[in-house]
Amino acid sequence: MDIFSAAPHHDILMLVIQVGILLLAARTLGEVARRLGQPSVVGEILAGIILGPSLLSSLFPEFGHYMIPQNEVQGYLLETVSLLGAMFLMLITGLETDIKLIKRHARTAIGVSFGGITITFATGFLLGQYLPDFLVADPGNRLIFELFVAVSLSISAIPVIAKVLMDLDLMRRDIGQTIIAAGMSDDTTGWILLSIVAGLASGEAVTAGTVLQIVGSVVAFMILSFTVGRWLVRKLLIFVQDEVESSDRLLTLVVVMMFVWGAITQALNLEAVLGAFVVGILFGMMPRLPESVIHNLESVALAVFAPIFFAVAGLKVNMLNLLEPTLIMITLVVIAVATLGKITGTYFGARVIGGKDHWSALSFGAGLNARGAMEIIIATIGLNLGILAQDMFSIIVVMAMATSLMAPSALRWVLKRVEIGAEEEERLKKEEMEAESLIAGVHRILLPVRLRSGDLDKLAIQSVEAKVLELLGRESELSVTLFTVARDNNEDECKDYLDELSEYFAQDEIVKKVVAEQNIGDAILDEARKDYELLVLGATERQTNSSHLFSPLIDYLARVAPCPTLIVQGRKIDEQWSPERILVPTNGSKAARNAVDLGLFIAKSDSLHEVSMLNVVIDNYGDTPYHVRQFKKDNEIKIANNIMSDLQEMGEAMGVKTQTVVERGESPEQAIYNFTVDNEIDLVILGTNVRPGSHRLYLGHRVETILDQSPCPVLILNT
Repeated sequence: MDIFSAAPHHDILMLVIQVGILLLAARTLGEVARRLGQPSVVGEILAGIILGPSLLSSLFPEFGHYMIPQNEVQGYLLETVSLLGAMFLMLITGLETDIKLIKRHARTAIGVSFGGITITFATGFLLGQYLPDFLVADPGNRLIFELFVAVSLSISAIPVIAKVLMDLDLMRRDIGQTIIAAGMSDDTTGWILLSIVAGLASGEAVTAGTVLQIVGSVVAFMILSFTVGRWLVRKLLIFVQDEVESSDRLLTLVVVMMFVWGAITQALNLEAVLGAFVVGILFGMMPRLPESVIHNLESVALAVFAPIFFAVAGLKVNMLNLLEPTLIMITLVVIAVATLGKITGTYFGARVIGGKDHWSALSFGAGLNARGAMEIIIATIGLNLGILAQDMFSIIVVMAMATSLMAPSALRWVLKRVEIGAEEEERLKKEEMEAESLIAGVHRILLPVRLRSGDLDKLAIQSVEAKVLELLGRESELSVTLFTVARDNNEDECKDYLDELSEYFAQDEIVKKVVAEQNIGDAILDEARKDYELLVLGATERQTNSSHLFSPLIDYLARVAPCPTLIVQGRKIDEQWSPERILVPTNGSKAARNAVDLGLFIAKSDSLHEVSMLNVVIDNYGDTPYHVRQFKKDNEIKIANNIMSDLQEMGEAMGVKTQTVVERGESPEQAIYNFTVDNEIDLVILGTNVRPGSHRLYLGHRVETILDQSPCPVLILNT
């Protein structure tokens, strides 16, 4: 077996020069495009066009000698770097694909997507039949060319569309969400069609058998990916997150799986970019994947690899060849057919299937007409597979740029005539509130539990925690890890205990973990450092002495935990307990606001729940002169009412029944106790902000008095 060798020294030198220049030019012109109100992808493609044979490489042949690959090895090296850019871009697109979003706007999205795909595909196929032979790489394979043109005109570009919607502040509008959902559906359908065409292009003949074989490969791949593949991704994510300690371990896992799925699709004679897209969707469906991993991937993909990919695509375009009258006319016809087909198809689907009004239906076509990123990937695949001639590749790239440039202006013009409804306005306000929410960002929760002998009593053990987490899980996907520390070689007993206890938790993802360790506190902290966003601590027993507030372990964990903690002080509750009436005492601090946030998230899962927010103004001025005392009272009441008004608005925006109360009193804890009893409160939530200090957890006299007096369970959210 021969040992592989590196590329020649000169070819490596050319690659380093080309990548450096392409990246610099792409990022620079991408920034210019952004400042001019255009998607950065337009500037990145333009960078390649300017550097390539269209301009600088033709004007200065010596520069072109360094910029344009001069032999096959140089071409392969640059193409490999470009392929990495395409795979990373499709991985990010998959990660941002929101399956729930597609379901939420399913009817309209399906209608828009169906119309946009079918009509554009049909018009593209018809166009492909009339395009001259010199645009076809292999005239003997004309049918493949026609199918490829049809597919390339059908697909939209999610990254470009998303960028346009973000620039226009439309991403969270109903119309923006539906455009994205339809675009996701377009891309998924389009990539399947592209994979079929690519598979046919690699075969010897087009027969019913070959078509069925490719379709079968795609269907089998998709089914296995979303069943076995999803299970495998989840298991690997749990293992790497819990057992591997290296930094950026999850980033490595996602990239490795991108290459694994890409290799599978490539082996099936599909395209590696399809595998990257699908594995991105799979990881995007995992609630335990931290947002930081996605941000890191976006940094790598969008700052380095994707700009190089787009610049390389522009480098392949020779605009000088397109200056011939015939090619100019063909380019204009391709742009017209692509635009009219997409607008007509999406309009028809939105009106007939989605039941949308005229201007809303028109806006879908205006948005989905942008092709940019996806079109470049498809054109590159067509060129590499020998389906497109060089001039046809250039025409498709120009069409992609033209449609991307049209989208912002077209959307602005159409959306001036689309009115925002009251329901949508309320939802946007709610999402704006949630964007600043601590609880909205919680997806991975650690719940340490202590092994208890005898039968499980679900009325007394972890019942409050289970109910609270169940309610939180109705609004967002939660991954809950039940964790216990085994001592004295009782791992099997601990596992059985967790198996039985897990039945009382209703989350979709319950992870059970047993660790053998003598130091319980250190074991819990080691686990909490593994990307958890909330540590839930059950404090069913209180200390009778003053050395600890709850217990040595709970006090210690609450003080030094690497993430926010939720201490649950339970009381004996019945089996049907539900926190229908929630009280959150607040003084306007950030910690108190986080407690209100928690209460609202618990309550919004059920319309029967109500959150009462209580602000107690201390009425104790001693011998203060009457006029000074009255001024202070009025001022403090005014401040308290302003605080409560903001919180009331926050509750209404989240769709929760809320009550705000401002009371005067010399003892806030007594006022809170009286309110709890008089209003039959089911749950009290307190917000604190404790940092490491003494060995005793000190939350203040008032909080400790409330804990002692409260007739119902109490949650303490320590941030």
